[in-house]
Amino acid sequence: MLYYFQFMLWRFSLYGFLKNQRYFEPFLLLVFLDKGLDYFTIGLLISFRELAINLLEIPSGAIADLWGRRRAMMLSFGAYIASFLIFGLARDLSMFFGAMLLFAVGEAFRTGTHKAMIFSWLQQQGRAGERTRVYGYTRSWSKYGSALSVTVAAIFVYLSDSYVYVFYLSVIPYLLGIINFIGYPPELDGSKPATHAPRELVAHLRAGFHQAFAVVRLRRLIVESMGFQGVYEATKDYLQPVLQAAAIAAAAHWSQTRGMSQIQQSTLLIGPLYLVLHLLAGTASRQAHRVVEAAGDEDRAVHLLWLADGIIFAGLAVAAFWRFEVAIIVAFVALDTLHNIWRPVQLGRFDTHGTEAQGATLLSIESQARRLTTVIAAPLLGLAVDAVRASGTGGPFWPVGVLGLSVAMIFQFRRFQPRR
Repeated sequence: MLYYFQFMLWRFSLYGFLKNQRYFEPFLLLVFLDKGLDYFTIGLLISFRELAINLLEIPSGAIADLWGRRRAMMLSFGAYIASFLIFGLARDLSMFFGAMLLFAVGEAFRTGTHKAMIFSWLQQQGRAGERTRVYGYTRSWSKYGSALSVTVAAIFVYLSDSYVYVFYLSVIPYLLGIINFIGYPPELDGSKPATHAPRELVAHLRAGFHQAFAVVRLRRLIVESMGFQGVYEATKDYLQPVLQAAAIAAAAHWSQTRGMSQIQQSTLLIGPLYLVLHLLAGTASRQAHRVVEAAGDEDRAVHLLWLADGIIFAGLAVAAFWRFEVAIIVAFVALDTLHNIWRPVQLGRFDTHGTEAQGATLLSIESQARRLTTVIAAPLLGLAVDAVRASGTGGPFWPVGVLGLSVAMIFQFRRFQPRR
């Protein structure tokens, strides 16, 4: 039994490790800027992606619960592969939108589904009480995968002096991921009915909505996810242009880098910084259960995380206004670390208050709700950054800190916490 537990834990961790081999991710915003897009248009692209995911999210979760979670995951990875290929070939905005749509299909059929598989497996093994520790452990391997990914990506971008090849390179680990899913045991598909009539899908979907929004504790958890993770997703990639500006400024003082292109100069800082960021994220995920133990329970831990979130965003706003690039970078790294403590804790709260049968559907509803924040925030934030750049009022990225601080203050005052 112990061997089987460790073997499946390894398989779950391998999924996260392969899933995070997205070699283009540390450079995605720079790819868009390199194509001549402004921050508002980039925000629209991100908003389109999140909106497309939202339209597919809940039905995809219900389909996974009813027709098989393993099949849903294989479909997800197939859509990702098609997306990466189009990103590599993209020459205009329409192709970027097409790639974003396929990426959204991949995200919609993945988010919530694999987490529900892990939680179902823990309940089958009688280990439901270890959910925060186990998910934190598997998530840490996702972050270690990201650490390897950024190292490989930095090398390829530097040697090729181009962002294109990292999209094609990302196809290989996703093919390996599909092979990994084929070997998952059938019982991880969840409890499925004997027939799959459309009315059963609608009934299952209705039950998931009722559970998510009629139960006060779950509704409050969803609102918290919208505020914490939705804002994080809208702001996190602004680290990339900050790193690019810092790298180019530093390269002007180093004779060894003066013959390099701006892409190569940026890679020298982006690669090592993202490596450190992902290693810290992996440690944070693995130690998230200790934060819960120290706070007393998951709800108290989340209250402390909201407090830290507001403080960091406040520091980011000040540093960005006065163009303290080192302080801005430190703030972004701290926010990413905080996010990787938050996620295992928040998922543990959902598992506590939800039911196993509606697992993938409930987590898909949560994911859809928090993405709604990103849909709204991303283009508005891009518009604000463009306006600040045009006016020259302080550094261009202080609206990022103001947005995060404002949301954190709202949740601190309202105390959106589930009642016992």
